[in-house]
Amino acid sequence: MDIHPSSLAGADGGAPEVLRCLRQQVGAQAPCVLALVCEVDGSAYVAPGTLLLFGQAGRLRGWVSGGCLERHIEERAAALIAEEGVGEWIELDQRDDAALLAPSASGCRGRIRLRLLGPRDSARCAALAELFLSAGLPMRVSVDAQGSLSLDCGDTAMHSARLALPWPGPLPDPLLIRPAPRVLLLGAGAESPLLIPQLRALGWRVEACEQRPRWLPLAAGVDRLVEAPPERGLALLEPREEDAVLVMHHDFERDRAALAALAGHPCRWIGLLGPRRRRDDLLRLLGEASAALAPRLEAPVGLDLGGKGPAAIALSIAASLQRWRHAD
Repeated sequence: MDIHPSSLAGADGGAPEVLRCLRQQVGAQAPCVLALVCEVDGSAYVAPGTLLLFGQAGRLRGWVSGGCLERHIEERAAALIAEEGVGEWIELDQRDDAALLAPSASGCRGRIRLRLLGPRDSARCAALAELFLSAGLPMRVSVDAQGSLSLDCGDTAMHSARLALPWPGPLPDPLLIRPAPRVLLLGAGAESPLLIPQLRALGWRVEACEQRPRWLPLAAGVDRLVEAPPERGLALLEPREEDAVLVMHHDFERDRAALAALAGHPCRWIGLLGPRRRRDDLLRLLGEASAALAPRLEAPVGLDLGGKGPAAIALSIAASLQRWRHAD
């Protein structure tokens, strides 16, 4: 399948949270409807590859606008759940002047085309969601001439029921939904319970290494927790080149051990919590290893947004990671 560069969809808080919720709904045997944005023409809040999930109580995760366009999709999803329908194609066209004055108009001057998967097809996506979330594999999406939406992740595929496209023209371009970027938290502290949900909401997969009983509860809510010292935890978590790592033990010797281990690992970005004087002391003790860290190290970590305390620190770190992630 050829993927056009403009059809690469990032997570951006969408796909990981939607697919986590889908996995939960299917596990609880609760009917749901998965929706996928296949085409966008003109100005819109979202890009192709955006996912949404609907349940019996309405929208569960995801969005296509600031709230003005979702109601119609919710109504159609509710009908699919009630009638056990196979799916539906939906077009939301806000491009002409008349649309500006229509009820629930967004004023974005764009057209969005979505495919809603009925409850059965949505449930079949749970295996794909597991691979996407746990194995970090991308998801490929395509539409065939019969109007069937095909999704594959690794060696697992799902082909939806065939529904003829209700509009003329070429088929939507194939899409690649990238897996969530990963950040490793080496250590935990007072900012962790605030930082972890922020990062997950922004689309990050969050893994942590912490073994101290006092700090372990503060690392709750991560996607994966390894109870080990930092040098051992890094080996178990297998850092990759595209990963970000936060060193935040609030303990000088543990941070020194973590930085020494990171000197030989390929991750592209390392954030170190603490003041400049502390950073300088750590780097001095690391000796020659500090040269391998310097091009990747942000210390003190976080954008200077103002404020003090755990909430301000968590916000500054999340902002810095988000800036680095989208720098390219």
